Amino acid sequence: MATARDNDSNTHNNNLETFALLWLDAAVNINEENRKAQQQLRSTINHVITFEDPNLCQEYIQSVCLEDRLVLIVSGQLGEEVVPRIHQVQQLSSIYVYCMNKERNEKWAKNFPKVSSLSGYSLLYIYILLKGKSCHCST
Repeated sequence: MATARDNDSNTHNNNLETFALLWLDAAVNINEENRKAQQQLRSTINHVITFEDPNLCQEYIQSVCLEDRLVLIVSGQLGEEVVPRIHQVQQLSSIYVYCMNKERNEKWAKNFPKVSSLSGYSLLYIYILLKGKSCHCST
């Protein structure tokens, strides 16, 4: 069964930040590149939560406090499935899609203004974008 994984033992309610980075990918905790990217992200952002299941991710997004702000990193395939269902949620401030087929994903993503970036390369691009915003992302 797919589960959400947090970078520490604290629950969301104990988090003192108002920012969390969510990462949705079927291989988020399996792929070695993804595990290394998680380490890099956690060096910049204190609260990183991973999801393998789009339904669990959606449930989490819809359950957080209205004051919290969420950023979602999502694979192109799962993004196409879940973004239309969560885009309107106030807590979700931006979405970064990484994919191999940038052109294909741009077609569906153009309808969702919270999709800030589509990367046809790797997670490194998204990490650099987020690192540049680190003063807004962690305490």
